[in-house]
Amino acid sequence: MGNICRSPTAEGVFRRMVEARGLNNYLHIDSAGTHGYHTGCSPDPRSASTAAKRGYDLSSIRSRRVEGKDFQEFDYLIVMDQENFAYLKALCPSEARAETRLLMEFSKKFTEREVPDPYYGGTRGFERVLEMVEDASEGFLEYLLSKDLAAVKDASLPKH
Repeated sequence: MGNICRSPTAEGVFRRMVEARGLNNYLHIDSAGTHGYHTGCSPDPRSASTAAKRGYDLSSIRSRRVEGKDFQEFDYLIVMDQENFAYLKALCPSEARAETRLLMEFSKKFTEREVPDPYYGGTRGFERVLEMVEDASEGFLEYLLSKDLAAVKDASLPKH
């Protein structure tokens, strides 16, 4: 929603996974919120601290709001919960290229289909979010590798 907790955590986790596999030249990774509550702000200090304990650096991420051009510039808009999913579906232009999916669709360990918002909770909530994001991000990367990325790499074209 505000792009200071779950989304920047997911951006940082996914970015590191992609870099570890040498794929950063093939994917453009960014995060955005559906609401402009915190535009221009750094991630919540609790998200940043929890991520840093596992080696993820969120310090360069700044909150922004989803824009209409995102539906054309990205192949996937990955959301954390049904509320944000519905918001993006309503905002989606008819000529959109991006496919909107729930991150937890790609989870292998968790039965939950939404990543809970940890903003009003304690430290354990941020840790749980990170665990869920790590698992589902790995699943999403595997999905991309099996579905899209092989063709992109063969063509030597950058991919969003």
